[in-house]
This record gives sequence, C-alpha cells and structure tokens, in this order.
Amino acid sequence: MNDFIFYFKMGLFHVLDIKAYDHILFLIVLAVVYQFKQWKKVLWLITLFTIGHSITLALSAYGILNVRADLIEFLIPLTIFITGLMNVLTAKKASVGKENQNLFFALFFGLIHGLGFSNYFKMMIGKTSDKLVPLLEFALGVEAAQIIIVLLILLVGSLVQSVFGVNRRDWILVVSSIVIGFAFQMMINRVFW
Repeated sequence: MNDFIFYFKMGLFHVLDIKAYDHILFLIVLAVVYQFKQWKKVLWLITLFTIGHSITLALSAYGILNVRADLIEFLIPLTIFITGLMNVLTAKKASVGKENQNLFFALFFGLIHGLGFSNYFKMMIGKTSDKLVPLLEFALGVEAAQIIIVLLILLVGSLVQSVFGVNRRDWILVVSSIVIGFAFQMMINRVFW
C-alpha cells in the first residue's frame, strides 16, 4: 500500500507542481473548448492524455525508447502552442460544439509529454524488474490530478461565461491566446539547436 501511495502521489504532484506548469498549460488549452455538459468527452480527453503519457513512460522505462531530453523539452511547449493555435483558429466551430480535434491532440501529444518525465521516472523506479505496477499507480495519480485541473478549468469557464456574460468563443480565444504566449516564450527558452 505504501508503494501505491508513493507512486500515486508522484503522479498527482507531477501534474499539480506549479514548477511544471507546462502540463497545466496543456490541460488548459485542451479543456477550454469544453463545457460541463460534455463531461463524457472531457473524461475521454483526460484518459487519452494519460494513455499517451503512460505509453511513452513505459517504452522508456523498459529501455525501448530513448529520445534526447533537449528535443523533448522543446516539443512540449510546441504541443501547447499548436493546440492553443488550433483553438484560436477554430474558436467559432468549438463554440458550437466542434472540438473533436482535441481528443487526437490529447493522445498524440500525451506521447510527447510522457517522454518529458521519462528520465526522472526511470531514476525513480531504478532497476526494479516490475515496472508495470509503479507505472499504473503513477498513471492513476496523473489521471486524478488532471481531473482536478480540468474541473477547475470548466468551473472557471462556466462562471466567466454565466456570471460575467463572456461568450464561449471569446473565452476560448482569450484563454488560448494567453497560453500561446506562455508556450511561445517556453519554446524560445528551450531551443535545442
């Protein structure tokens, strides 16, 4: 039970750590196009991201996949930038319920984000032969943290739209544009060439 709690907390705080805000920024641009009534899609969004994240963590933990850390550190903000940009370009469609592209982004870009944590995860589990159980426990923590963040995003979006009368399209545009600004600065700071 102690191992479960350890790895679960590691997954939870991997996402909730304010120093690792790239994960939070990505969740913001993924979820900003959704509303509470779309909870099934939002659950798929979170789960697909966790699956992508876990696949590359597993491939890395078992020594099947090894990618340069500086390349991944650049690709992570690039995924945030692309997702935010797609939100801006499709804000009108998203505001009337066309947000399926983010399901693809969640899975595909989750693969890249998982690589960003792979070296630390390999160090954390060491040379233990049973890597699958810690990986699943870690993934549960990631999933729980993502649910917390996405619920907060949906709650804030709902309040801003209902209390302050901001329309959904404008909410998507403003939030996505802010995140794009952060992602662009991160890309500049992490140029690897």
